[in-house]
Amino acid sequence: MSKRLKELHEEITQSLKGVVESPRREAELLLMGYLKKDQLYFITHLNDQIDEKDPELLEWVAKRSQNIPLEYLTNRVSFYSREFYIDGGALIPRPETEHLIDEVLARVSADTSFNVVEVGVGSGIISIMLALHLPYARFIAVDISPHALRVARRNIEAFGLSERIELREGDLLSCVSEKIDLLVSNPPYIALDAPLESNLSYEPQNALFGGKSGDEIIRRLLDEVYNRKIPQFICEMGYDQRIKVEEYLKKFALQSLEFYTDLASFDRGFALKVNHE
Repeated sequence: MSKRLKELHEEITQSLKGVVESPRREAELLLMGYLKKDQLYFITHLNDQIDEKDPELLEWVAKRSQNIPLEYLTNRVSFYSREFYIDGGALIPRPETEHLIDEVLARVSADTSFNVVEVGVGSGIISIMLALHLPYARFIAVDISPHALRVARRNIEAFGLSERIELREGDLLSCVSEKIDLLVSNPPYIALDAPLESNLSYEPQNALFGGKSGDEIIRRLLDEVYNRKIPQFICEMGYDQRIKVEEYLKKFALQSLEFYTDLASFDRGFALKVNHE
């Protein structure tokens, strides 16, 4: 049985009301993903006949109605104007993480060779975007999750960066013995008792929760910076963690500590330079 695309769009919109914030737009994105078409196609083919009983389409609608993220249904996510593969083994990239890329690029030279380590590679989007902008840098990207590493490897291969981004499985820097010129991370930083939106329950929990207070992994990374004499560390954090970071760093010698904000003017991360003399 088939229906016109615009009728199907309206039905899916109604089924998503009360579940997602923008049901009409979500229904459009779901249908675009199902059809593997862009928005222009969607707008210009509203009278096309679509099989409303297709099992895959029915499954997508049912899962999205349960608040399973659309990105996990389509296996596609946009980040920094690029498209990446994503599935339930890796955290869905957030727009605010694009600021982390900007902060790194503003503080390093694209014309020099240096070693970058990313802790918590997830889907690989941070190392990939940095590698595209920093042609002489070498990357080691670490994650504790084998599933996340598989997602990252798929994206790294798709961008032809396998020779420049080496993936390793391990806890923080336990698997890295090389000299590190720049440490980058978007670590888990949510407190264990923090209330979460229901859709986040479908994302890997070890990529979300940073410990009882939320900043435990950030503190461990700061210890690594000083123990390993890493000169520069750029890190995403929770909007309410600035004071905690400042307090923890009082026991260390600093060259500079700068915080950056997101588009909503919330504190979103910091850039740390350290004098290890």
